[in-house]
Amino acid sequence: MKELAVVLPCLNEEETIGVCIDKIKKVFEKENIDGEIIVVDNGSTDNSVKIAKEKGATVLYEKERGYGNALRRGIEAADAKFIIMGDADDTYDFLEIPKFLRLLREGYDLVMGSRFKGKILEGAMSFSHRYIGNPILSGMLRAFFGGNISDAHCGLRGFSKEAYNKMGLRTTGMEFASEMVIHALKKGLKITEVPIVYYPRKGKSKLSSFRDAWRHIRFMLLYSPDYLFFYPGLLLFVLSFIATIKFLKGPIYLFGRAWDIHVMVFTSMLTILGWQILNIGISAKIFAHTIGLEEKKFTKLILKIFTLERMILLGIIFILVGVIIIGRIFYIWANNNFGPLYQVKTALFSLILIVMGIKTIFNSFLSSLVQIKYK
Repeated sequence: MKELAVVLPCLNEEETIGVCIDKIKKVFEKENIDGEIIVVDNGSTDNSVKIAKEKGATVLYEKERGYGNALRRGIEAADAKFIIMGDADDTYDFLEIPKFLRLLREGYDLVMGSRFKGKILEGAMSFSHRYIGNPILSGMLRAFFGGNISDAHCGLRGFSKEAYNKMGLRTTGMEFASEMVIHALKKGLKITEVPIVYYPRKGKSKLSSFRDAWRHIRFMLLYSPDYLFFYPGLLLFVLSFIATIKFLKGPIYLFGRAWDIHVMVFTSMLTILGWQILNIGISAKIFAHTIGLEEKKFTKLILKIFTLERMILLGIIFILVGVIIIGRIFYIWANNNFGPLYQVKTALFSLILIVMGIKTIFNSFLSSLVQIKYK
């Protein structure tokens, strides 16, 4: 096993691939590093592969297009204690490798390059990426998953092979960068950052700003059921349910006028919608816990308290209360010789409880289904 492998995903980088390899070889020689250079070709149609081979790099091929596919191919093939990954477009200076390797040797599992703590040269990053896209995406990652990473999408980073195996990464595209940081945070790995210089790229960019940004956002939301389902559902349900209860007692006076049954119809609908989203959030949290993406104490408490049988019982209670209310309405109507009936609000509330009960029962089965483990 070598000490270090540098993995370069490559797609038509004939202008820069040779320069990158030369810099890495220079570092290996100067620092006396036992390392290898792995270039993963992802469908190049230029002379990238030829140049990489002439420079002495190990060239691997990945037919499935995608940043994540190429990197996983190279990382998994590397027989080295430490891995450093970086783009082959010469935007990252591989002469900075010793800074990463020093921290890896000190015991850090993941060493992230930070362009924002370092220096971004003129023309290296567009205004929208520098001041809008990257800060927002990195901020979302910190808000959803914790940590203090300032540049979560920097392509120059180092990690131990052992840490990589713990992460269990699966994504195929640009979201691979987010997935690595998220899994490292969730697994409690030791992470640090190192300032780097970011240079203007040579050749045509492979990035698609809006598509790639959306892929990162989508991935972070899917990996964070709290922010995608649980909190929005809980907030919507609580506010709507409280408003519905208030309407049962009479009109609500707001903005100089009375609001009554027509608004209650909407709050009732939103109550049911909030309950549904909240239930989906609970199932999503349980699923995330089951496959090892979430280890929160609150999720464990949910699993302990809200068993299938208890949730079915809760659903039945909701339904029974709703049916009892309907029975009371019918009793009042019968006592009035089936004449005019003014129980619309009460009937609406009973239907809310019945629908909530049905949803609770079916969702309890869904939550139990996602907990089934197969060998």
